[in-house]
Amino acid sequence: MREASAVAALGGVVYLVVLVAGVFSPQNSAIGYAPEQPVPYSHALHAGELGIDCRYCHVTVETSARANVPPTATCMNCHKTIRTTSPKLELVRKSAETGEPIHWVRVHDLPDFVYFNHAGHVQSGVGCVSCHGRVDRMEVVEQVEPLTMGWCLDCHRDPDPNLRPRDKVTVMDWEPEGDAAALGAQLRTERNISPSVDCATCHR
Repeated sequence: MREASAVAALGGVVYLVVLVAGVFSPQNSAIGYAPEQPVPYSHALHAGELGIDCRYCHVTVETSARANVPPTATCMNCHKTIRTTSPKLELVRKSAETGEPIHWVRVHDLPDFVYFNHAGHVQSGVGCVSCHGRVDRMEVVEQVEPLTMGWCLDCHRDPDPNLRPRDKVTVMDWEPEGDAAALGAQLRTERNISPSVDCATCHR
């Protein structure tokens, strides 16, 4: 009887290990997630070729805890005079006429039990590319980082590689001149950046 209980307990432990490993494996961390959007939108064209700054469309990234999805009015700033009859923009025009928002599919979506302050990271000098990748090269935006707890903690423990001058936060192809490690350490010290790894920081 004891032997059967020991085997059952061992089986339970093995099951939990496999389950946890499966849940947190790179294959299940949403890397590569690139949902189809209601309107085809090329960041490679808008942010890359045309050089539109992230903040033109995502206006609250520096001030709000949650990054915004642009309203239709932002699209219409240009598209009331550019490509006004494009079939691809039919839903945008309809949204502008009716006031009904476009239901974009969020790509970088953290679980409800995770608190993440977008503005806090931007104001600290974490570049967009650190979490979102080279969006300026993406025809369709996809998730390039796992956004797992371990991934976040790696940066909280060593933020230096992700820090840059604040005026370079949205510059996708920015590279530091000289010693990147020294610059990161300098910026961390100057800004008094000491990210917490306490559970309550992100789980409230």
